[in-house]
Amino acid sequence: MTATIREQIVNLLIQSIQAAQEAGNLPPMSLPPVIVERSRRPEHGDYSTSLCLRLAHQAGMSPMDLARTLIAHLPPAPFIGRAEAVHPGYINFWLDEGWLARQVDVILEAGESFGNISVGQGQRVQVEFVSANPTGPITIGSARNAVLGDGLASVLQAAGYQVEREYYVNDAGSQVRKFGESVFARYAQALGENAPFPEDGYHGHYVVELGEQLATEAGRRYLEMDRREAVRAIAPWAVDRMVKRIRQDLADLGVHFDVWRHERHFYEEGLFDLALNVLRERGYVVEYDDAIWFRHPDLEKDAVLIRSPKVVPEPSERPTYLASDVAYLWDKLVRRGFDRAIYIWGADHHGDVPRVRAAAKALGLDPDRAVFILYQLVTLWRGGEEVRMSKRSGEFITLRDLLDEVGPDPIRFMLISRTADAPIDFDLDLAVEQSERNPVYYVQYAHARIASILRYAQEQGRRIDEPADLSLLRHLSELALIRKMLELPEVIEQAAAKLSPHFLPYYAQELATAFHAFYRDCRVVSSDPAEEELTRARLRLVRAAKTVLARVLHLMGMSAPERM
Repeated sequence: MTATIREQIVNLLIQSIQAAQEAGNLPPMSLPPVIVERSRRPEHGDYSTSLCLRLAHQAGMSPMDLARTLIAHLPPAPFIGRAEAVHPGYINFWLDEGWLARQVDVILEAGESFGNISVGQGQRVQVEFVSANPTGPITIGSARNAVLGDGLASVLQAAGYQVEREYYVNDAGSQVRKFGESVFARYAQALGENAPFPEDGYHGHYVVELGEQLATEAGRRYLEMDRREAVRAIAPWAVDRMVKRIRQDLADLGVHFDVWRHERHFYEEGLFDLALNVLRERGYVVEYDDAIWFRHPDLEKDAVLIRSPKVVPEPSERPTYLASDVAYLWDKLVRRGFDRAIYIWGADHHGDVPRVRAAAKALGLDPDRAVFILYQLVTLWRGGEEVRMSKRSGEFITLRDLLDEVGPDPIRFMLISRTADAPIDFDLDLAVEQSERNPVYYVQYAHARIASILRYAQEQGRRIDEPADLSLLRHLSELALIRKMLELPEVIEQAAAKLSPHFLPYYAQELATAFHAFYRDCRVVSSDPAEEELTRARLRLVRAAKTVLARVLHLMGMSAPERM
């Protein structure tokens, strides 16, 4: 599908205005954006527009007369059943019921691609998400980042964008050295040496495990080296092990990346030097206090790019996070040429956004090509009480803890169910409850119920893929289900426009509700020979509902179970 129903109605209205002007019934006018919205109440039709209220003054007629004029010049369209002018000047549109019924076959023919639209027109978009430091396991906060980024990437792909998912590995700077020192201490302790643990080191049982693993693999090799050289050798080994663990945890969540981009490469490949020279040539670099600073009129004060050697003796640790951000921005928008780069960051990084946007301007780039989504925290609850640490390790809650307790589907559904700027309360008890109270269960159960209906039909000797007379689908619940299925392209359009996949779980629940109502009101497989054609039509409708519900679940990165 290349255009939504809403877009097609917008085009009809524009054609109507043009036809009325050609007929001399309307004067030339400056046309504002034509807004068509889905009606909130069934008695107001399927769609509605207030365009006539905004154009009446230019047209020199009342909104109601203008609405009647536009309706009189509407070109015929098979999907419009009727249009009606409503006081004080709205136009309400009803979809044709025969056309609605025929869309069942359109959905079945589209299959897993149903809902796809072309609004993106092939623009190249990079979504960089998670990007947690490789100095520890993925936490519950970064799990929200993962679900949000992956869901958004799927939505943008469905909307016609070329999307690349990327994980940025922060493997340069002082935090990697501190991680290496922490692992070295645990490694030495595993070999019976009383090595001091760095004051600002990384604590946690995972560091102990890495130390023990290194002791098994390397024996006393690193104890026989200069400690500083040993740390330099151990740090990349430890980072590599953590990245493998992060990859596995994210894969178990159903999150996969096209590219894993390493921060250290910016310096090894000279990207930072290149970007710094551009900033310097454009007059945005100043030097004082033995440091290199970024100065821009959009910023209240200068920001450090390269720290003073008097403050940070080690050259590799002098570049700041902003220095890497500048190189990464150049890498994304210039070197690799993405049309847009979407960053998904925790809300605590809000102060970094103006600096990166200012850097984009300084580099001669459109700052709107760099888009930032900031997400709020996740709070876990069990038995009405907040869960602050893992029972297993006595430390912070990790993605692995959550995967082991509730599985990937509840995590993905719950963590995508709110806008990024709203905090999430994750109820662990509710996530595993098998009842209608649990939205994850409610939605997946609808898909399993559909699968069971189709299995039953096959057990009765029926072919579930037989052609059928779809004009028999006239029951209000049948048509309501079809209407709800046809909303998917608009849900994808809205989610892509607002860069917010939270519309998907809400739509999934509404679709499941529409199916459950249909199942309650309409017997699908009838033994009455007089209802044979109706049974065939309803089986096609059920198959279409299964297709759409599975599509939504897959867009959210969830499974579509056949049995529950």
